[in-house]
Amino acid sequence: MEQSNTPASNNVSAPYVNPEHTSTGNWFLSIFLVGIPLVGLILLIVWASSHSTPLSKRNWARAMLLWVVIAIVLFMLMAILGGIGLAAMEGY
Repeated sequence: MEQSNTPASNNVSAPYVNPEHTSTGNWFLSIFLVGIPLVGLILLIVWASSHSTPLSKRNWARAMLLWVVIAIVLFMLMAILGGIGLAAMEGY
């Protein structure tokens, strides 16, 4: 009995990738909406996790979420260091 190594013989299916391209107007609206504080964060999470979102927008949303996390970590670090600095200056 001969075994075939053709792709049709594999039962593994690839995840769905939306092949659509995102238009300039859609990018314009997306960037505008992300600028709205809470709405933007929710949209980034939805776009980053949705398989119906075009691949370019999904990757962009994931990158933007990484920047948000980096900004929050840096803000918290600066707030802690600033608090320590103010506490040290209390005796002056």
